[in-house]
Amino acid sequence: MNTRCCATALFLALSGSAFAADPVVLLGANPIGVWLIIFGLGFLIAEAALPNYGVMGLGGIVMFVIGAVILTNTEVPVPMMLGLGLVSGLLLVFLLVRALKTRPRHTVSGDAGLVGSVTAITALQSGSSLTGWVHLQGEQWQVQSATPLQPGQRVRVVARKGLMLQVAAADTSPPGE
Repeated sequence: MNTRCCATALFLALSGSAFAADPVVLLGANPIGVWLIIFGLGFLIAEAALPNYGVMGLGGIVMFVIGAVILTNTEVPVPMMLGLGLVSGLLLVFLLVRALKTRPRHTVSGDAGLVGSVTAITALQSGSSLTGWVHLQGEQWQVQSATPLQPGQRVRVVARKGLMLQVAAADTSPPGE
């Protein structure tokens, strides 16, 4: 979903609440409260357009609530303040969930997915106890180790050189630890 759609939905929701309010009351309200609400809504709209992971949205909600508290001494309808705060909070939660879904996840394929994987030796190459075969990520790989291998032994992939995987016994710690 693009940010224009989110901004348009927010604008329509806020404009409906603003049209339901009494314009005479809004004109006589405390200008600081009105400006805080306007800036708070602006921050919420900016949150929809910028990847800030909720920083501007949280600031927008805080400004909106402070502005609403300032305006509670006037005759601004309470349902309007509650509706705008609820819409703002729901939009912020929606944006945070969408942003967290785009975070990088661990690699599950390629060299980065292979290195560190643990699997069992399926067969040894005839004539050598240092090379064998494993089944990893749906493929058969030829492996080589510095120590003798045994069928069924658990090994950890430490490197890849071409089509050959370099392995070590799984009970040893991986390199770099």
